[in-house]
Amino acid sequence: QKYLCSNCNNILKKALQTLCGHRYCSACFSWIVRNNKNAICQKCKKEDPSTVSEESLLAEERAFGDAAINKEISELKVHCVTFGCSWSGIMRNFEEHQSLCEYALIPCHTGCGHMVMRKKLADHLENGCVNNVTTCQKCQRSLSSSEYQVRACSAARPVSCSSSTSVSCRKFKGILLGLALGQLRYRECIDSVIFLQGSKEKIKEHERSSVGTHMLLLLQHIKQLKASVCAAAKAADGFIPLAELNMNKNKLHVFENIVAVLNKEVETSNLEIIAFRRQSELDQNIIRGLELKIAELCRCLTQKDASLSSLHKSLLFSEQASYDGVFLWKITDVGRKLQDSVTGRTVSLYSPAFYTAKYGYKVCLRVYLNGDGTGKGTHISLFFVVMKGDYDALLPWPFRHKVTFMLLDQNNREHIIDAFRPDLTSASFQRPVNDMNVASGCPMFLPLSKLQSPKYAYVKEDTLFLKCIIETN
Repeated sequence: QKYLCSNCNNILKKALQTLCGHRYCSACFSWIVRNNKNAICQKCKKEDPSTVSEESLLAEERAFGDAAINKEISELKVHCVTFGCSWSGIMRNFEEHQSLCEYALIPCHTGCGHMVMRKKLADHLENGCVNNVTTCQKCQRSLSSSEYQVRACSAARPVSCSSSTSVSCRKFKGILLGLALGQLRYRECIDSVIFLQGSKEKIKEHERSSVGTHMLLLLQHIKQLKASVCAAAKAADGFIPLAELNMNKNKLHVFENIVAVLNKEVETSNLEIIAFRRQSELDQNIIRGLELKIAELCRCLTQKDASLSSLHKSLLFSEQASYDGVFLWKITDVGRKLQDSVTGRTVSLYSPAFYTAKYGYKVCLRVYLNGDGTGKGTHISLFFVVMKGDYDALLPWPFRHKVTFMLLDQNNREHIIDAFRPDLTSASFQRPVNDMNVASGCPMFLPLSKLQSPKYAYVKEDTLFLKCIIETN
Protein backbone atom coordinates (compact mmCIF):
# COMPACT_ATOMS: atom_id res chain seq x y z
CA GLN A 1 0.00 0.00 0.00
CA LYS A 2 2.84 2.43 0.72
CA TYR A 3 3.77 2.44 -2.99
CA LEU A 4 0.25 3.48 -4.11
CA CYS A 5 -0.97 7.04 -4.72
CA SER A 6 -3.60 8.23 -2.22
CA ASN A 7 -5.59 9.69 -5.14
CA CYS A 8 -5.35 7.43 -8.21
CA ASN A 9 -4.38 4.24 -6.25
CA ASN A 10 -1.76 3.42 -8.90
CA ILE A 11 2.02 3.08 -8.46
CA LEU A 12 3.42 6.46 -7.35
CA LYS A 13 5.12 8.59 -10.02
CA LYS A 14 7.49 11.25 -8.63
CA ALA A 15 6.04 10.73 -5.14
CA LEU A 16 5.24 13.70 -2.89
CA GLN A 17 4.65 13.31 0.87
CA THR A 18 2.25 15.63 2.70
CA LEU A 19 2.48 16.90 6.28
CA CYS A 20 -0.13 14.33 7.32
CA GLY A 21 2.20 11.52 6.10
CA HIS A 22 0.30 10.38 2.97
CA ARG A 23 1.82 10.17 -0.49
CA TYR A 24 0.58 11.37 -3.90
CA CYS A 25 1.85 11.33 -7.48
CA SER A 26 3.17 14.80 -8.26
CA ALA A 27 0.67 15.11 -11.14
CA CYS A 28 -2.26 13.99 -8.95
CA PHE A 29 -1.27 16.38 -6.16
CA SER A 30 -0.97 19.34 -8.56
CA TRP A 31 -4.39 18.53 -10.07
CA ILE A 32 -6.06 18.34 -6.61
CA VAL A 33 -4.54 21.62 -5.40
CA ARG A 34 -5.32 23.40 -8.69
CA ASN A 35 -8.95 22.30 -8.81
CA ASN A 36 -9.91 22.42 -5.11
CA LYS A 37 -9.75 25.41 -2.79
CA ASN A 38 -8.58 24.40 0.71
CA ALA A 39 -8.27 20.77 -0.39
CA ILE A 40 -8.27 18.17 2.41
CA CYS A 41 -6.40 14.84 2.23
CA GLN A 42 -9.04 12.25 1.32
CA LYS A 43 -6.94 9.49 2.89
CA CYS A 44 -7.21 11.22 6.28
CA LYS A 45 -11.00 11.46 5.87
CA LYS A 46 -11.32 7.76 5.01
CA GLU A 47 -9.03 6.49 7.77
CA ASP A 48 -10.54 8.50 10.65
CA PRO A 49 -12.54 11.73 10.07
CA SER A 50 -11.95 12.74 13.69
CA THR A 51 -8.18 12.99 13.06
CA VAL A 52 -8.54 15.54 10.26
CA SER A 53 -6.50 18.58 11.31
CA GLU A 54 -4.58 21.48 9.84
CA GLU A 55 -1.89 19.00 8.74
CA SER A 56 -4.46 17.39 6.41
CA LEU A 57 -4.73 20.63 4.39
CA LEU A 58 -3.12 20.16 0.94
CA ALA A 59 -1.03 22.96 -0.59
CA GLU A 60 2.05 23.13 -2.85
CA GLU A 61 4.24 24.48 -0.06
CA ARG A 62 3.03 21.77 2.38
CA ALA A 63 4.39 18.79 0.40
CA PHE A 64 7.91 17.65 -0.43
CA GLY A 65 9.51 15.12 -2.75
CA ASP A 66 9.91 11.67 -1.17
CA ALA A 67 13.29 10.60 -2.57
CA ALA A 68 13.43 7.45 -0.41
CA ILE A 69 10.12 5.99 -1.65
CA ASN A 70 10.97 6.96 -5.27
CA LYS A 71 14.21 4.98 -4.97
CA GLU A 72 12.39 1.97 -3.52
CA ILE A 73 9.85 2.04 -6.34
CA SER A 74 12.58 2.29 -9.00
CA GLU A 75 14.07 -0.99 -7.65
CA LEU A 76 10.77 -2.95 -7.57
CA LYS A 77 10.77 -6.13 -9.67
CA VAL A 78 8.10 -5.97 -12.40
CA HIS A 79 7.10 -7.76 -15.58
CA CYS A 80 5.32 -6.71 -18.76
CA VAL A 81 1.62 -7.62 -18.80
CA THR A 82 1.28 -7.27 -22.57
CA PHE A 83 0.02 -10.61 -23.94
CA GLY A 84 2.89 -12.63 -25.43
CA CYS A 85 5.70 -10.56 -23.88
CA SER A 86 8.04 -12.29 -21.41
CA TRP A 87 10.09 -9.24 -20.36
CA SER A 88 10.84 -8.75 -16.67
CA GLY A 89 13.13 -6.35 -14.84
CA ILE A 90 12.99 -3.43 -12.43
CA MET A 91 10.64 -0.45 -12.49
CA ARG A 92 13.44 1.95 -13.49
CA ASN A 93 13.72 0.20 -16.89
CA PHE A 94 10.00 -0.41 -17.43
CA GLU A 95 9.20 2.83 -19.28
CA GLU A 96 12.06 2.17 -21.70
CA HIS A 97 10.71 -1.32 -22.33
CA GLN A 98 7.21 0.05 -22.97
CA SER A 99 8.57 2.21 -25.80
CA LEU A 100 10.27 -0.84 -27.36
CA CYS A 101 7.93 -3.76 -26.53
CA GLU A 102 7.42 -5.80 -29.71
CA TYR A 103 4.02 -7.05 -28.49
CA ALA A 104 2.59 -3.62 -27.65
CA LEU A 105 -0.35 -2.37 -29.73
CA ILE A 106 0.47 0.93 -31.48
CA PRO A 107 -1.49 3.01 -34.02
CA CYS A 108 -0.38 2.84 -37.66
CA HIS A 109 1.46 6.10 -38.43
CA THR A 110 -0.14 6.35 -41.90
CA GLY A 111 -3.45 7.28 -40.28
CA CYS A 112 -5.37 4.21 -41.42
CA GLY A 113 -6.87 3.83 -37.92
CA HIS A 114 -5.58 0.31 -37.21
CA MET A 115 -3.84 -0.75 -33.96
CA VAL A 116 -1.14 -3.34 -34.68
CA MET A 117 1.66 -5.04 -32.75
CA ARG A 118 4.92 -3.12 -33.01
CA LYS A 119 6.71 -6.18 -34.46
CA LYS A 120 4.01 -6.59 -37.16
CA LEU A 121 3.98 -2.95 -38.24
CA ALA A 122 6.19 -3.54 -41.28
CA ASP A 123 4.01 -6.43 -42.46
CA HIS A 124 0.90 -4.29 -41.92
CA LEU A 125 2.36 -1.43 -43.96
CA GLU A 126 3.28 -3.81 -46.77
CA ASN A 127 0.17 -5.96 -46.93
CA GLY A 128 -2.68 -4.59 -44.81
CA CYS A 129 -2.55 -0.80 -44.65
CA VAL A 130 -5.36 0.80 -46.65
CA ASN A 131 -3.20 3.89 -47.17
CA ASN A 132 -0.51 1.90 -49.00
CA VAL A 133 -2.38 -0.34 -51.45
CA THR A 134 -2.43 1.67 -54.69
CA THR A 135 0.58 1.38 -57.04
CA CYS A 136 1.45 4.13 -59.55
CA GLN A 137 1.40 2.63 -63.06
CA LYS A 138 4.27 4.80 -64.28
CA CYS A 139 6.79 4.72 -61.43
CA GLN A 140 5.57 1.66 -59.43
CA ARG A 141 5.53 3.70 -56.19
CA SER A 142 2.90 2.85 -53.51
CA LEU A 143 0.37 5.66 -52.99
CA SER A 144 -2.67 6.08 -50.76
CA SER A 145 -6.06 6.00 -52.47
CA SER A 146 -6.60 9.68 -51.73
CA GLU A 147 -3.26 10.63 -53.31
CA TYR A 148 -3.91 8.49 -56.36
CA GLN A 149 -7.30 10.09 -56.99
CA VAL A 150 -6.09 13.67 -56.53
CA ARG A 151 -3.02 13.57 -58.77
CA ALA A 152 -1.42 11.27 -61.29
CA CYS A 153 2.26 10.46 -60.87
CA SER A 154 4.74 11.60 -63.50
CA ALA A 155 8.48 11.96 -63.69
CA ALA A 156 8.19 15.74 -63.51
CA ARG A 157 5.18 16.13 -61.16
CA PRO A 158 5.80 15.51 -57.41
CA VAL A 159 3.65 13.12 -55.39
CA SER A 160 2.42 14.09 -51.92
CA CYS A 161 4.64 12.66 -49.19
CA SER A 162 2.84 14.46 -46.36
CA SER A 163 0.56 17.44 -45.90
CA SER A 164 3.39 19.94 -46.48
CA THR A 165 5.97 18.05 -48.62
CA SER A 166 6.29 16.29 -51.98
CA VAL A 167 8.91 14.06 -53.57
CA SER A 168 9.13 13.20 -57.27
CA CYS A 169 9.40 9.53 -58.18
CA ARG A 170 12.33 10.15 -60.48
CA LYS A 171 14.30 12.03 -57.88
CA PHE A 172 13.59 9.41 -55.22
CA LYS A 173 15.29 6.91 -57.50
CA GLY A 174 18.19 9.34 -57.44
CA ILE A 175 18.25 8.98 -53.66
CA LEU A 176 18.60 5.21 -53.97
CA LEU A 177 21.34 5.58 -56.54
CA GLY A 178 23.21 8.04 -54.29
CA LEU A 179 22.90 5.66 -51.35
CA ALA A 180 24.07 2.75 -53.45
CA LEU A 181 27.16 4.53 -54.72
CA GLY A 182 28.04 5.81 -51.27
CA GLN A 183 28.29 9.35 -52.62
CA LEU A 184 25.62 10.91 -50.38
CA ARG A 185 24.52 10.44 -46.81
CA TYR A 186 20.84 9.67 -46.17
CA ARG A 187 19.97 13.10 -44.71
CA GLU A 188 21.74 14.93 -47.55
CA CYS A 189 19.81 12.89 -50.11
CA ILE A 190 16.47 13.71 -48.48
CA ASP A 191 17.32 17.41 -48.16
CA SER A 192 18.25 17.58 -51.86
CA VAL A 193 14.87 16.39 -53.16
CA ILE A 194 12.27 17.64 -50.61
CA PHE A 195 10.14 20.53 -51.84
CA LEU A 196 8.64 22.44 -48.93
CA GLN A 197 6.10 25.20 -48.68
CA GLY A 198 7.82 26.68 -45.63
CA SER A 199 11.02 26.84 -43.56
CA LYS A 200 13.84 24.46 -42.62
CA GLU A 201 11.97 23.70 -39.40
CA LYS A 202 9.24 22.08 -41.54
CA ILE A 203 11.89 19.97 -43.29
CA LYS A 204 13.13 18.66 -39.94
CA GLU A 205 9.59 18.05 -38.76
CA HIS A 206 8.81 16.17 -41.97
CA GLU A 207 11.90 13.99 -41.53
CA ARG A 208 10.89 13.13 -37.97
CA SER A 209 7.26 12.38 -38.79
CA SER A 210 7.78 10.54 -42.10
CA VAL A 211 10.60 8.15 -41.22
CA GLY A 212 8.26 5.19 -41.60
CA THR A 213 7.17 6.27 -45.08
CA HIS A 214 10.74 6.80 -46.25
CA MET A 215 11.82 3.43 -44.84
CA LEU A 216 8.86 1.75 -46.58
CA LEU A 217 9.92 3.17 -49.95
CA LEU A 218 13.48 1.96 -49.39
CA LEU A 219 12.20 -1.46 -48.30
CA GLN A 220 10.10 -1.85 -51.45
CA HIS A 221 13.04 -1.00 -53.68
CA ILE A 222 15.34 -3.37 -51.77
CA LYS A 223 12.80 -6.19 -52.19
CA GLN A 224 12.72 -5.54 -55.93
CA LEU A 225 16.51 -5.79 -56.04
CA LYS A 226 16.47 -8.96 -53.96
CA ALA A 227 13.82 -10.52 -56.25
CA SER A 228 15.99 -9.73 -59.30
CA VAL A 229 19.04 -11.34 -57.69
CA CYS A 230 17.07 -14.45 -56.74
CA ALA A 231 15.69 -14.76 -60.27
CA ALA A 232 19.21 -14.49 -61.64
CA ALA A 233 20.41 -17.22 -59.28
CA LYS A 234 17.64 -19.61 -60.34
CA ALA A 235 18.56 -19.16 -63.97
CA ALA A 236 22.28 -19.58 -63.39
CA ASP A 237 22.39 -22.95 -65.15
CA GLY A 238 20.89 -21.43 -68.32
CA PHE A 239 22.33 -19.01 -70.80
CA ILE A 240 22.53 -15.50 -69.30
CA PRO A 241 23.97 -12.60 -71.24
CA LEU A 242 27.07 -11.00 -69.70
CA ALA A 243 25.34 -7.60 -69.53
CA GLU A 244 22.50 -9.07 -67.43
CA LEU A 245 24.96 -10.72 -65.03
CA ASN A 246 26.77 -7.44 -64.55
CA MET A 247 23.46 -5.70 -63.94
CA ASN A 248 22.51 -8.22 -61.24
CA LYS A 249 25.90 -7.82 -59.58
CA ASN A 250 25.41 -4.08 -59.58
CA LYS A 251 21.97 -4.45 -58.03
CA LEU A 252 23.40 -6.69 -55.29
CA HIS A 253 26.09 -4.09 -54.66
CA VAL A 254 23.35 -1.43 -54.42
CA PHE A 255 21.50 -3.56 -51.87
CA GLU A 256 24.63 -3.99 -49.71
CA ASN A 257 25.39 -0.25 -49.78
CA ILE A 258 21.84 0.66 -48.80
CA VAL A 259 21.94 -1.71 -45.82
CA ALA A 260 25.30 -0.25 -44.73
CA VAL A 261 23.93 3.30 -44.88
CA LEU A 262 20.84 2.33 -42.91
CA ASN A 263 23.00 0.63 -40.26
CA LYS A 264 25.03 3.82 -39.87
CA GLU A 265 21.82 5.80 -39.46
CA VAL A 266 20.61 3.37 -36.78
CA GLU A 267 23.94 3.63 -34.93
CA THR A 268 23.77 7.44 -35.04
CA SER A 269 20.21 7.38 -33.72
CA ASN A 270 21.21 5.01 -30.91
CA LEU A 271 24.07 7.30 -29.87
CA GLU A 272 21.70 10.26 -29.80
CA ILE A 273 19.20 8.28 -27.69
CA ILE A 274 21.93 7.24 -25.22
CA ALA A 275 23.12 10.86 -24.92
CA PHE A 276 19.55 12.00 -24.35
CA ARG A 277 19.01 9.40 -21.62
CA ARG A 278 22.22 10.39 -19.85
CA GLN A 279 21.21 14.04 -19.94
CA SER A 280 17.76 13.10 -18.69
CA GLU A 281 19.31 11.21 -15.74
CA LEU A 282 21.48 14.23 -14.92
CA ASP A 283 18.43 16.49 -15.05
CA GLN A 284 16.49 14.12 -12.77
CA ASN A 285 19.36 14.11 -10.25
CA ILE A 286 19.41 17.91 -10.28
CA ILE A 287 15.62 18.01 -9.79
CA ARG A 288 15.81 15.53 -6.89
CA GLY A 289 18.55 17.65 -5.29
CA LEU A 290 16.43 20.78 -5.63
CA GLU A 291 13.40 18.98 -4.19
CA LEU A 292 15.44 17.95 -1.13
CA LYS A 293 16.68 21.52 -0.69
CA ILE A 294 13.12 22.86 -0.93
CA ALA A 295 11.93 20.30 1.64
CA GLU A 296 14.75 21.33 3.98
CA LEU A 297 13.87 25.01 3.52
CA CYS A 298 10.22 24.22 4.30
CA ARG A 299 11.26 22.48 7.51
CA CYS A 300 13.44 25.46 8.46
CA LEU A 301 10.55 27.84 7.79
CA THR A 302 8.26 25.72 9.97
CA GLN A 303 10.77 25.85 12.82
CA LYS A 304 11.18 29.60 12.43
CA ASP A 305 7.40 30.06 12.45
CA ALA A 306 7.24 28.13 15.73
CA SER A 307 10.04 30.27 17.17
CA LEU A 308 8.28 33.47 16.08
CA SER A 309 5.04 32.25 17.68
CA SER A 310 6.89 31.57 20.94
CA LEU A 311 8.53 35.02 20.83
CA HIS A 312 5.14 36.62 20.18
CA LYS A 313 3.66 34.90 23.24
CA SER A 314 6.64 36.01 25.33
CA LEU A 315 6.21 39.58 24.12
CA LEU A 316 2.50 39.58 24.98
CA PHE A 317 3.30 38.20 28.42
CA SER A 318 5.93 40.91 28.97
CA GLU A 319 3.44 43.59 27.96
CA GLN A 320 0.72 42.28 30.31
CA ALA A 321 2.88 41.17 33.24
CA SER A 322 2.77 43.06 36.55
CA TYR A 323 5.60 43.00 39.13
CA ASP A 324 4.10 44.98 42.06
CA GLY A 325 1.34 42.65 43.29
CA VAL A 326 -1.42 44.69 41.58
CA PHE A 327 -3.06 43.19 38.48
CA LEU A 328 -5.96 44.44 36.33
CA TRP A 329 -7.61 41.78 34.15
CA LYS A 330 -9.70 42.92 31.17
CA ILE A 331 -12.16 40.28 29.96
CA THR A 332 -13.84 40.93 26.59
CA ASP A 333 -16.72 39.09 24.80
CA VAL A 334 -18.33 38.48 28.19
CA GLY A 335 -21.69 37.43 26.70
CA ARG A 336 -20.18 34.70 24.52
CA LYS A 337 -17.81 33.47 27.25
CA LEU A 338 -20.65 33.32 29.77
CA GLN A 339 -22.70 31.24 27.33
CA ASP A 340 -19.70 28.92 26.78
CA SER A 341 -19.44 28.49 30.55
CA VAL A 342 -23.16 27.64 30.83
CA THR A 343 -22.94 25.03 28.05
CA GLY A 344 -19.70 23.60 29.45
CA ARG A 345 -17.69 24.40 26.35
CA THR A 346 -15.27 26.62 28.34
CA VAL A 347 -15.89 26.14 32.05
CA SER A 348 -13.27 28.58 33.37
CA LEU A 349 -10.78 31.23 32.26
CA TYR A 350 -7.19 31.81 33.43
CA SER A 351 -5.65 35.26 33.54
CA PRO A 352 -2.08 36.01 32.39
CA ALA A 353 0.49 35.39 35.13
CA PHE A 354 1.71 38.27 37.31
CA TYR A 355 4.21 38.67 40.17
CA THR A 356 4.14 40.05 43.72
CA ALA A 357 7.58 41.57 43.02
CA LYS A 358 10.25 41.43 40.34
CA TYR A 359 11.70 38.30 41.92
CA GLY A 360 8.57 37.40 43.90
CA TYR A 361 5.77 34.86 43.77
CA LYS A 362 4.26 33.97 40.40
CA VAL A 363 0.44 33.88 40.54
CA CYS A 364 -2.71 34.19 38.36
CA LEU A 365 -6.50 34.39 38.65
CA ARG A 366 -9.12 31.83 37.62
CA VAL A 367 -12.74 32.84 37.03
CA TYR A 368 -15.87 30.68 36.54
CA LEU A 369 -18.41 33.02 34.88
CA ASN A 370 -21.23 30.52 35.57
CA GLY A 371 -19.93 29.63 39.03
CA ASP A 372 -18.22 26.63 40.58
CA GLY A 373 -19.00 24.47 43.60
CA THR A 374 -21.56 26.18 45.88
CA GLY A 375 -21.87 29.08 43.43
CA LYS A 376 -22.47 27.02 40.29
CA GLY A 377 -25.28 28.46 38.16
CA THR A 378 -25.97 31.36 40.53
CA HIS A 379 -22.72 33.28 41.09
CA ILE A 380 -19.45 34.26 39.52
CA SER A 381 -16.65 32.28 41.23
CA LEU A 382 -13.22 33.94 41.46
CA PHE A 383 -10.10 32.12 42.64
CA PHE A 384 -6.43 32.82 43.32
CA VAL A 385 -3.75 30.43 41.98
CA VAL A 386 -0.13 30.12 43.11
CA MET A 387 2.11 29.06 40.17
CA LYS A 388 5.59 27.56 39.96
CA GLY A 389 8.04 30.47 39.55
CA ASP A 390 11.70 30.93 38.73
CA TYR A 391 12.62 32.18 42.20
CA ASP A 392 10.59 29.84 44.44
CA ALA A 393 13.75 28.45 46.07
CA LEU A 394 14.53 31.91 47.49
CA LEU A 395 11.03 32.70 48.79
CA PRO A 396 9.45 31.88 52.19
CA TRP A 397 6.70 29.23 52.19
CA PRO A 398 3.80 28.85 52.62
CA PHE A 399 2.42 31.89 50.80
CA ARG A 400 0.93 34.17 53.53
CA HIS A 401 0.02 37.52 51.89
CA LYS A 402 -3.52 38.96 52.03
CA VAL A 403 -5.37 38.82 48.66
CA THR A 404 -8.09 41.33 47.68
CA PHE A 405 -10.48 40.82 44.74
CA MET A 406 -12.37 43.68 43.04
CA LEU A 407 -14.97 43.72 40.26
CA LEU A 408 -14.93 47.29 39.01
CA ASP A 409 -18.13 49.28 38.40
CA GLN A 410 -17.29 51.10 35.17
CA ASN A 411 -19.43 54.04 36.34
CA ASN A 412 -17.25 54.20 39.52
CA ARG A 413 -20.23 53.84 41.86
CA GLU A 414 -20.18 50.47 43.63
CA HIS A 415 -17.22 48.15 43.19
CA ILE A 416 -17.55 44.57 44.41
CA ILE A 417 -14.74 43.83 46.88
CA ASP A 418 -13.83 40.62 48.68
CA ALA A 419 -10.62 39.60 50.46
CA PHE A 420 -9.09 36.63 52.28
CA ARG A 421 -5.94 35.59 54.05
CA PRO A 422 -4.32 32.30 53.01
CA ASP A 423 -4.89 29.15 55.08
CA LEU A 424 -1.27 28.29 55.86
CA THR A 425 -2.14 24.60 56.21
CA SER A 426 -3.78 24.41 52.76
CA ALA A 427 -1.88 22.78 49.93
CA SER A 428 -2.99 25.71 47.73
CA PHE A 429 -0.38 27.96 49.39
CA GLN A 430 2.59 25.61 49.71
CA ARG A 431 5.54 25.69 47.33
CA PRO A 432 4.23 24.37 43.97
CA VAL A 433 5.35 20.93 42.81
CA ASN A 434 3.47 21.14 39.51
CA ASP A 435 2.94 24.13 37.21
CA MET A 436 0.21 25.49 39.51
CA ASN A 437 -1.46 24.69 42.82
CA VAL A 438 -5.17 24.06 43.42
CA ALA A 439 -7.07 27.35 43.14
CA SER A 440 -8.46 28.94 46.30
CA GLY A 441 -10.79 31.93 46.70
CA CYS A 442 -14.43 32.98 46.54
CA PRO A 443 -16.92 30.53 44.96
CA MET A 444 -19.80 33.02 45.57
CA PHE A 445 -18.02 36.23 44.59
CA LEU A 446 -20.99 37.94 42.82
CA PRO A 447 -24.59 36.88 42.02
CA LEU A 448 -25.19 36.54 38.29
CA SER A 449 -28.42 38.55 38.63
CA LYS A 450 -26.41 41.51 39.91
CA LEU A 451 -23.82 41.14 37.14
CA GLN A 452 -26.52 41.48 34.50
CA SER A 453 -28.59 44.16 36.32
CA PRO A 454 -28.97 47.45 34.39
CA LYS A 455 -28.48 49.37 37.68
CA TYR A 456 -24.76 48.61 37.60
CA ALA A 457 -22.05 48.90 34.98
CA TYR A 458 -19.99 45.80 35.83
CA VAL A 459 -20.33 44.78 32.18
CA LYS A 460 -20.11 47.57 29.67
CA GLU A 461 -19.62 47.17 25.92
CA ASP A 462 -19.43 43.41 26.61
CA THR A 463 -16.31 43.94 28.78
CA LEU A 464 -15.60 43.60 32.51
CA PHE A 465 -12.55 44.41 34.68
CA LEU A 466 -11.27 42.29 37.59
CA LYS A 467 -8.57 43.62 39.88
CA CYS A 468 -6.37 41.72 42.32
CA ILE A 469 -4.26 43.37 45.03
CA ILE A 470 -1.70 41.41 47.05
CA GLU A 471 -0.40 43.03 50.19
CA THR A 472 3.33 42.43 50.24
CA ASN A 473 4.18 44.45 53.38
